[in-house]
Order: sequence, then C-alpha cells, then structure tokens
Amino acid sequence: MKRGDKKGFTIIEVSLVLAIAGLIFLMIFIALPALRRTQRDSQRRDDMMGFLKEIKNYQTNNRGMLPTGTGTYNWPISNSTKASTWAGFFRDYLGEDFVDPDGVHYNLTATTCGAEENQDCSTNDANAFLRDLSGSTFKGYRIYVVTKATCEGDKAVGTSNPRKVAVLYRLEGAGAYCGNT
Repeated sequence: MKRGDKKGFTIIEVSLVLAIAGLIFLMIFIALPALRRTQRDSQRRDDMMGFLKEIKNYQTNNRGMLPTGTGTYNWPISNSTKASTWAGFFRDYLGEDFVDPDGVHYNLTATTCGAEENQDCSTNDANAFLRDLSGSTFKGYRIYVVTKATCEGDKAVGTSNPRKVAVLYRLEGAGAYCGNT
C-alpha cells in the first residue's frame, strides 16, 4: 500500500495475511484426519454390505441354510476346514483379498442369539462386540456374525427365523455398522 512516498505493506497487513493463512492451514490439518477416517469407515460399510451379499450367495447355493458352528476365526483359514462352517464360508466366499482399508485381514466371530424374539443378544458372545463398541480406541478388524438375529440400531436382537443373520462391525469414527440378511 502507498503511504506518502513510501511503497509496501504495513506490518499489520502482513500479520493479518499470515494469520488468515495460518487459520486455513489449521482447518485443513484438523479436517484431513477426520476425512480419511470417514473414507475408511465408508469402505468398511461397503465391505460389510459385500459380506452380507456373500451370505445371501451362500444361502442360495445351500438351499437357504447358513454356515454352521460358532467361534472366532482369524485369517488365514486352513484349507482342511469344512466349507459348511463359518470358517469355510469366510475362506471360500470372501477369500484372501477381504481386508480392512488399513490393510489388515478381517477376522470373524460367529455366534447364535440365545435371546427370545426382540430381546437383546448381548447375553452371549455378541457381548464382546458391545465391549468393543464401548471402548475409546478403535478395535476393528473383527466382524461379529450373530445368527437367529436382526439389527436394532447398533445391536443384535433375537428373531424366530433361524436363517436370519445380523452382522456387526465397529467403525473407527464412531458407532457401529449393523446389517441384516
């Protein structure tokens, strides 16, 4: 700015421009991690929808039946595992490329809801999911499959239909994904 016969900016003008630039950079650095977390959670939701689709494919190929058994299955799954179990389903229908956006293989916990219809299934192994959800840090990579259940919010509730499945997954940002077959 021109003041008399001198040219240039005043120290106040330069300070104002630097302060505005600093605020813009600060907003970017605060928003960027949240944006990345949202993108990863979006991919996880897509993965869970794909997981549910593969359960439907399994049921189509097996006269409406679901895989059998309960337990926790970590990748890699042995080739000697029966195809009719959840571990076999996990290996044969989802495969080695079924990984979290962080690049870590998903793991699977399968359980059956022992509760009556419309009752919370947290009395069994789904309780572990609720513990994961209540923690302050992300404990992802574990998919909880609860047979004979449907979703109600972010929890599984009992149903009388033995061919229904609730799939639960803890999201990194906040909350959980719960989807039904």
